[in-house]
Amino acid sequence: MSLSGTASQPTAADRGMGVALRLLNRFASSSLVDRVGLRKPSQRLLRGATRTGFRSAGSVGRTFAAAQKLGRPARHTSAKPKGLFDLTPDDEQQMLQEAFRDFAAAKVRKAALQSDADCAAPVELLAQSSELGVSMIGVPEELGGAMSERSAVTSVLISEALAHGDMGITLAALAPSAVGTALGLWGDADQQATYLPAFVGEDVPAAALAVMEPRALFDPFELKTTARRTDGGYVLDGVKSLVPRGADSELFIVAADLEGADPALFIAESKTDGIGISPEPAMGIRAGATTTLTLEGVKLPAGALLAEGKREAYAECIALARLGWCALAVGTGRAVFDYVIEYANDRTAFGEPISHRQAVAFTISNIAIELEGMRLATYRAASLADQGKPFAREASIARKLCTDKGMQIGSDGVQLLGGHGFIKEHPVERWYRDLRAAGLMEGALLV
Repeated sequence: MSLSGTASQPTAADRGMGVALRLLNRFASSSLVDRVGLRKPSQRLLRGATRTGFRSAGSVGRTFAAAQKLGRPARHTSAKPKGLFDLTPDDEQQMLQEAFRDFAAAKVRKAALQSDADCAAPVELLAQSSELGVSMIGVPEELGGAMSERSAVTSVLISEALAHGDMGITLAALAPSAVGTALGLWGDADQQATYLPAFVGEDVPAAALAVMEPRALFDPFELKTTARRTDGGYVLDGVKSLVPRGADSELFIVAADLEGADPALFIAESKTDGIGISPEPAMGIRAGATTTLTLEGVKLPAGALLAEGKREAYAECIALARLGWCALAVGTGRAVFDYVIEYANDRTAFGEPISHRQAVAFTISNIAIELEGMRLATYRAASLADQGKPFAREASIARKLCTDKGMQIGSDGVQLLGGHGFIKEHPVERWYRDLRAAGLMEGALLV
């Protein structure tokens, strides 16, 4: 131990904790918090952040057990219709959006290049996002969550803000919240009592939703992964691909074709015999640490089935997952837009900025137009979901827009930078690769 009078330098984790606490304190101290009735949720988020420093994900061998029995499952209430078609974020959402946008700019963007190379997000950064309360958004308030009403729009805003920093890191950060949201929406009383306390506690588990399978023209409603009924529960067999953070996940929600029924969702702990995990680095979203999940004779109890296997719940899960990817595409597309504007104004050719060229200006204008359409379509579908109204059609429209236009935005960004767009010195080539995921991934995120 040093006896000198020189103060020790703060570690990266300490500095990161300071950023997170400043964001939360700014949110919690705002007069708007009381005006919009968020004093209790903001205090809960702040209390969770100050209780602990940053820590790595808990042991994969964690045992989940219910501390108490719940008489009934907890649920968010549906949001009240506003009467007018107005998708402007309210005061609460604007504050959360601003806080996560600042966090993305201060921490996420700076770690993106190395995370892409490492095929993993920094443990400290994932811990910081956890301390900011992302896993609490989808948990009902009566179980310690941050929101009393359904929060698809809020989740979209947060996802969009984080993805402006990096899509891959955002995928890794939000993967556990997808599991928490699924349990909040469809878990029964025993399932919620067993698993949800961990998602609002001090050591949020790494967790992931596993839907995607490794085959061409994958259809989430035509699964090859099977669930066979047994006297004591179910046996799962199959392979899942591009599962984020699978190597350190402690809990999975797995999509499987239930024998004699429809596709369904099952809760599986990673330590269950028969579950195997191997790295599966992809072209994009590399910081998401994607893996292959192999299930060979995985025996699950009868209580592992989510939502009693109802097709409606599974269909809603897929629609919400697609909206999650739409939000990431909007955030990443906005990152491309902001970057190419600055580049076009700074880069000169023939004695003037290239932004003076009509071809360049028109291309950037088209990016802005398509981004607005992507954003509005995503917000509209999420708003309908919050109100408990049918939203599958609107989610499909949003996904189509974000798939096609997101890819075009990525391609235009690379083209606008010319040779610079093809090298890692500039982040646009990474965003181009990441945006391709929005049209491929099924699951992994829920809003």
